[in-house]
Amino acid sequence: MASKLLASAALRRSSPAAAAPPLLLRRLLSTASAAAAAAAAEPYEEASSGVVMKGVRISGRPLYLDMQATSPVDPRVLDAMLPFYLHRYGNPHSRTHLYGWESDLAVESARSQVASLVGASPKEIVFTSGATESNNVSVKGVMHFYRDKKRHVVTTQTEHKCVLDSCRHLQQEGFDVTYLPVGPDGIVDLERLRSAIRPDTGLVSVMAVNNEIGVIQPMEEIGRICKEFNVPFHTDAAQALGKIPIDVEKWNVSLMSLSGHKIYGPKGIGALYMRRRPRIRVEPQMNGGGQERGIRSGTVPTPLVVGMGAACELAMKEMEYDHGRISALQERLLNGIREKIDGVVVNGSMERRYAGNLNLSFAYVEGESLLMGLKEVAVSSGSACTSASLEPSYVLRALGVDEDMAHTSIRYGIGRFTTEEEIDRAVELTVQQVVKLREMSPLYEMVKEGVDIKSIQWAQH
Repeated sequence: MASKLLASAALRRSSPAAAAPPLLLRRLLSTASAAAAAAAAEPYEEASSGVVMKGVRISGRPLYLDMQATSPVDPRVLDAMLPFYLHRYGNPHSRTHLYGWESDLAVESARSQVASLVGASPKEIVFTSGATESNNVSVKGVMHFYRDKKRHVVTTQTEHKCVLDSCRHLQQEGFDVTYLPVGPDGIVDLERLRSAIRPDTGLVSVMAVNNEIGVIQPMEEIGRICKEFNVPFHTDAAQALGKIPIDVEKWNVSLMSLSGHKIYGPKGIGALYMRRRPRIRVEPQMNGGGQERGIRSGTVPTPLVVGMGAACELAMKEMEYDHGRISALQERLLNGIREKIDGVVVNGSMERRYAGNLNLSFAYVEGESLLMGLKEVAVSSGSACTSASLEPSYVLRALGVDEDMAHTSIRYGIGRFTTEEEIDRAVELTVQQVVKLREMSPLYEMVKEGVDIKSIQWAQH
């Protein structure tokens, strides 16, 4: 496969003079074939009865329903990237020759594509390595720049780890942070937010679409409150980009973190929107050659940037179609499971939710056991397993989900390339595993007999 891609890309040169010599092309194909063979051999071994990896035997590659973790690269995105790996490989910061000029032109074109998707100016887009870096620059960069006057941050308890950890880092430096609770539906209380803002508040940071439960926060209302108090508003929009309409003017955001690999683009590339009017300032978190207006030094990776730009352009064209199709698949998945088993709870609001994220809890089933039983479906659990303890998701705890239900959560991620057949198979396997585990559960037997589990006083031994 890699050989075919390299061959086709090399043969599609823009001019005959630029065509690769046969020897060079043979070397490229030979290297690619060797690399592909090595990559295929290392992670798992093919067995006559299936695939064995990390001691787990499965019948074949599992169905992929973990789109919130990452998405596959759209083939059209890969097509746009390949020339910048093979023959347009110049450094975009080289100003003295064609290779640099064409790379720089490609970077600026991609910057415009990203800006168009969020209603911004290309001059307001800074390329980074991903949403984690963008979040760090936003949270720590803003507070460090305004440290003399602003010492307080407002965020929510359900933010991504990189935002929460950046806030804890600021607390260690002497800043104050207010972590707002959310309701049972995962939505922040706007009046609580309003009352949390202080004269020395330097930033409000609220995630647009939650990565774990998919709820969509009331961004326009939050933006209006921040504008009323003249406080910069940052949002982690990694899970929102290309999935719901984004308009930086309507949302009134000052900073917005974006990621490439969540929208069928490559990993290792992201962007940070920084408002120009009124201008928001940050202290750079990395020193170097002053690229990206000094905000993010380091050579801009042209192929990755081109890939993110192409992914954003595709998302703009296909967002409405994708939304309708993914919504239908989500409904098919949820109804398919609920028709066959009871005790299924959706975590987070169903009304304010991105359809491609379905987080379910299954009563009287242990989540890790369910996850291990679903070897043929690539999904994520809401539980985090550590060497010493099994803790439920902090996001679900913030929603007030009972600990036993929080332990049973499974996140299904549906995307552009998910098929109806995959959804039906996921329903079948999930139902089979839940039924199997409940048959082994004495608690479920008691519930079927009408016993109120919560009223039982368990004896201590």
